[in-house]
Amino acid sequence: MAVGAGTVAALGAEVGLVLYPGCQIGMVYGVTDLFMIASQFSLDRGGKALRVSHWSVDEARTFTRTFDTHPDQPGMPTILISPGRLSGPPDAQEAAPYARWLLDRHAQGTVLASNCGGTFLLAATGLLAGRPATTHWLFADQFRDRFPDVRLDTAKMVIEDGDIITAGGLMAWTDLGMRIVDRLLGPTVMIETGKFLLIDASGREQRHFSSFAPRLTHGDEAILKVQHWLQGRAERPVSVGDMAGTAGLEERTFLRRFKAATGMKPIEYVQNLRVGKARELLEFTRRSVDQIAWAVGYEDATAFRRVFHRILGLAPGEYRNRFSSGSDVQIAA
Repeated sequence: MAVGAGTVAALGAEVGLVLYPGCQIGMVYGVTDLFMIASQFSLDRGGKALRVSHWSVDEARTFTRTFDTHPDQPGMPTILISPGRLSGPPDAQEAAPYARWLLDRHAQGTVLASNCGGTFLLAATGLLAGRPATTHWLFADQFRDRFPDVRLDTAKMVIEDGDIITAGGLMAWTDLGMRIVDRLLGPTVMIETGKFLLIDASGREQRHFSSFAPRLTHGDEAILKVQHWLQGRAERPVSVGDMAGTAGLEERTFLRRFKAATGMKPIEYVQNLRVGKARELLEFTRRSVDQIAWAVGYEDATAFRRVFHRILGLAPGEYRNRFSSGSDVQIAA
């Protein structure tokens, strides 16, 4: 579907993408196409087209448009998006000049958005302090270490908080793009765009896809010993007293140090280990949900279903329908 430059009368908001070395070019081009397709649907309905631009730093350290669907028109972006990067998020030094420019644009009324590790650029502005945000689930610990004052929630695919919009990992740019189309061109155009691109416009959650990756580099050897111990026996009955004894600590001290080291209470940690094992069994075996509940340490299948849904946002049967490999592999539980 080709989208022309349009006319001034048909031109609406501008969405800019902030390019930096190594940023996810697939996302940049993909979301650019998404916005141009949405623009055509909008124009067909008598609405306005989005102006899409790419911004880079030149040799004079000035941010300029390096791509523009409407190059002869004045104005500044209504929304600026920071993409992610396959090699990982930018460090503080690399982020600094982009953060300063984004902060200045935000002060002029621009909405800031990000995808994947691009949230690190937004957080470097200081604007996310005390606010909810998301990034790729794999970067969660790194993000929390650098920006402890941000209310990070990597279970969410997109978090829209007024003048800040953040999206999760890599392909979450499709969800971010749809959310921006909904905001700027309305739900009808958003739904038509989703149908054309085969994107589920109902939205997804990142926790459906993320794996439990416990913190193991915290430096507390007693807690690390318990983590390794749990890895091999989480499906068996285990109490806080058992864990404290393994750590060689008094229970209150153990509870405090475990939460500080892992970011979780011991019971939450065990539940995540068990759900992680259950996901594997749902994906690669044909065992019933009740059998899987028993295999991962739950005598009450109803309690297992409740915990599974709370952690992943899907019932075990729904998870199997989405992610089953269709095989029946012999997996030791």
